[in-house]
Amino acid sequence: MNETATGKRTMILNMGPQHPATHGVLRVQLELDGETVVKATPVIGYLHTGIEKNAEAKLYYKVIPMTDRMDYLAPMSNNLGFCLALEKLLGLEMPPKVIYARVLLTELTRIASHLVWVGTHALDLGAMSMLLYAFRERELIIDIYEAVSGQRMMSTYFRIGGLAYDLPEDFDKKVKNILKVIPERLKDYERLLNDNKIFRGRTIGVAKISGDDAVNCGLTGPILRGSGVNYDVRKANPYCGYDQFDFNVPLGKNGDVYDRYLVRMEEIKQSLRIVQQALEGMPEGPYQVHAPGIVLPPKEDVLSKMESLIFHFKLITQGFTPPRGAVYQAIESPKGELGYYISSDGTNKPHRMRVRPPCFVNLSVLPKLIEGGLVADVIAAIGSIDIVLGEVDR
Repeated sequence: MNETATGKRTMILNMGPQHPATHGVLRVQLELDGETVVKATPVIGYLHTGIEKNAEAKLYYKVIPMTDRMDYLAPMSNNLGFCLALEKLLGLEMPPKVIYARVLLTELTRIASHLVWVGTHALDLGAMSMLLYAFRERELIIDIYEAVSGQRMMSTYFRIGGLAYDLPEDFDKKVKNILKVIPERLKDYERLLNDNKIFRGRTIGVAKISGDDAVNCGLTGPILRGSGVNYDVRKANPYCGYDQFDFNVPLGKNGDVYDRYLVRMEEIKQSLRIVQQALEGMPEGPYQVHAPGIVLPPKEDVLSKMESLIFHFKLITQGFTPPRGAVYQAIESPKGELGYYISSDGTNKPHRMRVRPPCFVNLSVLPKLIEGGLVADVIAAIGSIDIVLGEVDR
């Protein structure tokens, strides 16, 4: 118990770090006056991995598997941001096939991440069947991860200079199946949730934040766009050829939990549009840039050509050395603006690497969303931010 200056007694309650609705090892220290939240303090660090500092002790290409493990629900987005930053530093221009494949796969990653979000968020609010439906559809995308990389989650498929392997023969067939199945399943989701009295009662008008406040707090992603602010890195600062694709940026009006839900559902539909365009326009050509000394040669060349074997050996043991300088590259991850700052001192390891993680920044607004509201709404607010503690505690 705690006593305020006015003599009112309040209760201190710990929510988490093992609470299932905190979406990972997040602890929120709540000060309650009855069921009203007087003060909220997020406590993080329980999952801290030191990825940024560990990256400074590794060869550049060995950093990529570590990026998978930040936002582990969107590993290819993490890979893309890091690879684009290094390619900018190295001055590498990607072949058209690499650009289209990366766009297609990162949009599938956005869909997979949003599917996990809608399933777990609905479960938090009492709609258990949504979790089963969303994970059923996500499995189709995880199958594509396995097809292209051999891994179902931590794919490490994007590499500095291109892709790890060429796209498999049945890639088109698998993607077309997704384009056929998921739009129909989304209609089922909307029938279940959009007009559901319980879901609407738990989300409409809950954890509101205005557009101005969202901008001032540095928010990005669906939580920012749910407040009506039209900012998407894919449109504001196009990368990876996104200016060649036709898609809309969904916006909310009220900045509440329900609007964030609607924005993410519409983003899934827009991502499907981009995937369709990328698949139809997928060009032929190499799956990696020709840059001996930077990019690993194809396996078949390593086994048959002495020069390729030497390049392979030197890259694996010594890495490569980008020029001195610093670079920042931002992408639009499913959670918001994900940025990589990399400083090079001309050696084979990063001098400094720092990540601008959307989950960490977005989580900082939690007290503003829930203070003055009911303790029951804390769960809806946390879910609507869509955090992954692997990225918060990188």
